[in-house]
Amino acid sequence: MSEQAASQFQIHKLYVKELSFEIPDGVKAFQTEWAPELNIEVSNASKALAEKDTHEVVLSIKCTVNSHGKTIFIAEAKQAGIFTLPAMDETQTHHTLGAFCPNILYPYLRETISSMVIHGGFPQLALAPIDFNLMYEQQKNPASAAAN
Repeated sequence: MSEQAASQFQIHKLYVKELSFEIPDGVKAFQTEWAPELNIEVSNASKALAEKDTHEVVLSIKCTVNSHGKTIFIAEAKQAGIFTLPAMDETQTHHTLGAFCPNILYPYLRETISSMVIHGGFPQLALAPIDFNLMYEQQKNPASAAAN
């Protein structure tokens, strides 16, 4: 492998790391009038792997839909990827792992959640785009995030 090829950003693998779908009240969820309220929790994490400059990035989402004070369903998924980053300084590495890689993973995670909800018997859940650069900046600077 040439030195130039080794120093390029590479996606080695994208995969679903974990899935969970729960309907706490079972059939009752389909027998009540719907007034859905959606709560979404998003997080991401990364860890270095044994191979030089290679990292696993995991983007997690938890979608809870409530109606009339009762939980209708909970859909959780973790989409992961294995990435090799070119040689870069620590700030660039953190930004790539905290914003750029989650941007790559998110469309796969959206599709997984949507498919899971449909297969669970509910209307499609089309998640809105997320600005991972903004999310990264808010995590990096909690004081500025609190001001917004």
